[in-house]
Amino acid sequence: MHATDFSIGALASPDAVFSDLGRNPGRWALFLDIDGTLLDLAPTPDTIQVPPSLPTDLNNVSGRLDGALALVTGRALVYADSLFEPFHFPIAGLHGAEMRGSDGAILPALVTPAFAALKRNLSEHASAMKGVIVEDKGAAIAAHYRLAPEFEEPLGDLMRDFVAQAGDGWVLQLGKMVYEIRPAKSSKGEAVARYMQEQAFFGRRAVAIGDDLTDESMFSAVNEMGGYSIRVGSAEVKTAALGRVPSPEVVRQTLAMLAGGKAN
Repeated sequence: MHATDFSIGALASPDAVFSDLGRNPGRWALFLDIDGTLLDLAPTPDTIQVPPSLPTDLNNVSGRLDGALALVTGRALVYADSLFEPFHFPIAGLHGAEMRGSDGAILPALVTPAFAALKRNLSEHASAMKGVIVEDKGAAIAAHYRLAPEFEEPLGDLMRDFVAQAGDGWVLQLGKMVYEIRPAKSSKGEAVARYMQEQAFFGRRAVAIGDDLTDESMFSAVNEMGGYSIRVGSAEVKTAALGRVPSPEVVRQTLAMLAGGKAN
């Protein structure tokens, strides 16, 4: 059965969607955030842990979907690749500012000399806030205050000043205890829409899983396409997602089940 031959209304929960995905993988395209979705959040960006079985599980699920699986992340593409070696999945990095398609072709995000200078200046200013971690992502820069929550407001003011200096080509993205200046030209939702035009994804029903404010555009895009969106984490957080699961562990367990060709 083709993806458009059934109603999402019959699949009113994540469990129902996962079950159908397991029984009928040809119907579905799967879009996954990384931090807080596939992987548990960590105190610092570089201390996340990748369970040993996860890369292979992702590869096996991708195979069952005939390649209709993509990672959609705020991480840089190169860094995301390093997490899941030796496999190289379609990845939308920097919230979609850079992409590798299902054919392996890469759309890069360019760093201008002016933005490189701005990043250096921002890093110097943020260094005065003990515990704030600046993550240089190439064509984006993030400042994490998970270890220094007392700097939430002054860091926010600093980042707003710098995004104003960066100009119209850049926006301030809020996340879980992080501020990020990223290219304005794209979003996770736009990345999913681009993937859905590729041959590997075209004509399928999209399911997107994420955990943060940065994933809301992806949820909205998938909902508008008639797909299904799932937010990971607390039920107290307002979201456009149609369903919820409690933790990344549940996402990993589901992927392991799907990798083995099983359905709930």
